[in-house]
Amino acid sequence: MDSNHKKPLLIKVHPNDNVEVVVSPEGVLAGTVIYDNLTAIEDIPESHKIALIDFKAGDKIIRYDKIIGYANEPIPKGSWIDEHKLTLPVAPPLEELPVATKVPDPLPPLEGYTFLGYPNPDGSVGTKNMLGITTSVQCVEGILNIAVERIKKDLMPKYPNVDGLMPINHSYGCGVAIDAPEAKVPIRSLRNLATHPNFGGELLIIGLGCEKLMPEKLFPDIKEENVIILQNELGFNNMINRILEKAEEILIRLNKRVRKVCPVSELVVGLQCGGSDAFSGITANPAIGYAADLLVRCGATVMFSEVTEVRDGVHMITPRTINEEVGQKLKDEMAWYDNYLDDGSVDRAANTTPGNKQGGLANIVEKSLGSIVKSGTSAIVEVISPGEKPTKKGLIYAATPASDFVCGTCQLASGMTVQVFSTGRGTMYGLAMAPVIKVSSRTELVNKWKDLIDINAGKIATGESTIEEVGQEIFDFILEIASGTKKVWADHWGIENAICLFNPAPIT
Repeated sequence: MDSNHKKPLLIKVHPNDNVEVVVSPEGVLAGTVIYDNLTAIEDIPESHKIALIDFKAGDKIIRYDKIIGYANEPIPKGSWIDEHKLTLPVAPPLEELPVATKVPDPLPPLEGYTFLGYPNPDGSVGTKNMLGITTSVQCVEGILNIAVERIKKDLMPKYPNVDGLMPINHSYGCGVAIDAPEAKVPIRSLRNLATHPNFGGELLIIGLGCEKLMPEKLFPDIKEENVIILQNELGFNNMINRILEKAEEILIRLNKRVRKVCPVSELVVGLQCGGSDAFSGITANPAIGYAADLLVRCGATVMFSEVTEVRDGVHMITPRTINEEVGQKLKDEMAWYDNYLDDGSVDRAANTTPGNKQGGLANIVEKSLGSIVKSGTSAIVEVISPGEKPTKKGLIYAATPASDFVCGTCQLASGMTVQVFSTGRGTMYGLAMAPVIKVSSRTELVNKWKDLIDINAGKIATGESTIEEVGQEIFDFILEIASGTKKVWADHWGIENAICLFNPAPIT
């Protein structure tokens, strides 16, 4: 058969859906007969939706067996349904949501799975062996950046067992309402970033000396040898030399560390998505969800996040909370963020990007339904606020903003040591502090970015692989990455995004 006349490939997620998503990279041309009773009446791009029925204005448009919107005009069968033809549904009222009513039974445990990690004195386990240097205020960043370049050039080559250097630079610390109620978010985030498992239990803080966020406010019992105050130093060269001297003391200790066999229960894995498209909820995120269930069965800690990408599907997960207390905490975090957005005169609809829409996501509801599936099927055992550390193992909801950079920083503060990141449109995002595994929702993106994407979930859409097969591939790859036996592409190229603190408190 002529390739120009191949039957187009489409996917319907649930039998009750009244739309299908175009899989074929070339899209569907007007006049194409898709089924005996369905012909495209206009050109429809890849990853976008085709109407399976005639819609009247106000009719429900259903995907994932859920209402993603209401037709705001008549939409003939065979039409392209894009964001302009839908009215956004009202978000689920939080007070009416059932909690802990459908708690999943624990899946059978998986025994014997291990990785090679770096055990720390506090009981955590790292996946990297890094020198971390934390700043207490943005004012010192210029000096620290110069010292960092010197450390990389003059010191790091002498300590080959150290994976890298991470300065925790940020825009916080002074000129801020340090005692405002929500200042607890950036402060605890910085505290937890400074003690990240990949820093080997070593602590070094560079302060100025007159800032509001003095090092002792971060760590009331901090030892003098863990702090360098630049206002106490005699000029530029002394500042640089002091930082280099202290850094080398730590590098000597870090260089002696070796990886040891650790149970997978010591992993803390973060799940995130960015540059999402309509395939994300069909391929990449379900496969990640399958891998998440495998990790939970091994006793690991697995965090999923992004409040605005959960809010419109929160009614699907509150019944999965392990008890009423956890369920109420989930609702409280949603309510806090609703108020936060209201204060900024926006709502959760502001989440969707132009790229999301170009990728076939009509609105935040459709995006949310596809995002949630990466959480798998396990019970949610704990809900934590931005930058908090979990106290339990299992599936955790870590309430963070959806911004890739802010969510990533919050997950790092929560102790995340490997991140699994799905993308459909494509992003080069990476974190120096922890490896980021890129999972593509489309084979087309992998073909374009062979040296940036780690796992191809697009094989699911074309029927070459199943969700379970790709999920197992992700799980196996996580263990290899955590063990240091393989590198993600972002680490191979040295791609890293800046730390970006979430600060909902006032700036003075």
